[in-house]
Amino acid sequence: MPTSDPTPSTLAVQPFPGMLHHLELYVADLERSVAFWGWLLPELGYEVYQEWDEGISFRLGTAYLVFVQAPRPERGADRRGVGLNHLAFRVRDRADVDRLTDAVRARGCRVLYEDRHPLAGGPEHYALFCEDPDGLKVELVSAD
Repeated sequence: MPTSDPTPSTLAVQPFPGMLHHLELYVADLERSVAFWGWLLPELGYEVYQEWDEGISFRLGTAYLVFVQAPRPERGADRRGVGLNHLAFRVRDRADVDRLTDAVRARGCRVLYEDRHPLAGGPEHYALFCEDPDGLKVELVSAD
């Protein structure tokens, strides 16, 4: 069951100027990225939107995330350098953070700030910080 309400099929948000339309990320290994994002995004309410040989996209409402095989994957990314540092998503509650933390660990993915988890963002910020296969930080924040 998705952890975000409402689900894409019931989301009735109308696009407005300035609203995020889509975000495209180049990945080093599309298959590896799909193994990570392909289970996580549906947990957050996203649905597969488009698929083609070099990529896949997931949609929630009117916005979507695109993952494309990088034409030069050897260059790599560094979230601590210039560019995108992380993506943060809301989840319903602390139980979802805990459940998704267990799922991330079971998949062998790195949980960041283990010594301060799940309060690494501060005493009022219950969240999971982890990394995707390319080292991009992913944050899942409890709404309560």
